[in-house]
Amino acid sequence: MSLGRCVNGHMYRVERYGNKCPYCDSSLEGTGKTRITPILEDSDKTKVSDDIDGIEPVVGWLVCIEGVQRGKDYKIRQGKNYIGRSDEMDISIVGDNTISRKNHASIVYDPKMRKFSLLPGESGGLVYISNQVKKDEAVLTTQELSAYDVIEIGKSKFIFINLCGIHFDWVNKEED
Repeated sequence: MSLGRCVNGHMYRVERYGNKCPYCDSSLEGTGKTRITPILEDSDKTKVSDDIDGIEPVVGWLVCIEGVQRGKDYKIRQGKNYIGRSDEMDISIVGDNTISRKNHASIVYDPKMRKFSLLPGESGGLVYISNQVKKDEAVLTTQELSAYDVIEIGKSKFIFINLCGIHFDWVNKEED
């Protein structure tokens, strides 16, 4: 994978977008204003150590069960995970144009409380949650997430799977 940077400072995947920055006006292409600056090449990748200190471990997943990306999984990390279509998002859902480009919603894992939360984003689009208690309830404030909750964003639905929680966490118990 190689990343490029346009003259406006936007980072993007060269393989996906070529010499056209997906964030700038397309009129920049061909004017000489857009330049590709390789930031990371495949040969520059280094092996990540097996030591947990060098890795940001997964704490859960979203799995698309309905929509354009059906069957695709998205890793959730500790802290805030922003959801949108943009490559800049922690959880980038491409192909569903009813999902906002940036910050449609976010999922938070709080390692101290060992809980997951779903927060509405800053976009105009709504997010819905369904489980045994709630049926297609709009997320207007922070909602606690439980295993197998269904989250609807745009025209896509995702099932939430947690790894961390009351039974397991990456925190070393000897440090508590």
